[in-house]
Amino acid sequence: MPPSATVLLYSSDAGTRAQVRLATGRKPASDIPPVAFLECATVDAVLEALGTGRIDACVLDGEAVPLGGMGVCRQIKNEIFQCPPVLLLIARTQDAWLARWSLADATVTLPVEPVELAAALAALLRAAH
Repeated sequence: MPPSATVLLYSSDAGTRAQVRLATGRKPASDIPPVAFLECATVDAVLEALGTGRIDACVLDGEAVPLGGMGVCRQIKNEIFQCPPVLLLIARTQDAWLARWSLADATVTLPVEPVELAAALAALLRAAH
């Protein structure tokens, strides 16, 4: 694995972004390198960041406005060559079928539970490398 992992974090809500950062901590698991978050509040920023090719995983907020993470996930999975794995934050467990439609690699419900979020993100980062 590389010495650090860059995780794109998309949410229009600064509070949600803070929740994810705090729940993940510096390292989501002992075998994962330190995580650096690249925070994006707009879809344009997400697409620009993914264009660099230096993103190891994405965490997208399904409740973001005006464009939710599910739509963004489907778009990037279809448009970005070798798209990084995506962890989708969903409001209700019943939304899992929409997450599958969006081609998300994993889901976690909001508000985030730190152990669940860290484990899901660590699994995606392991699979990416």
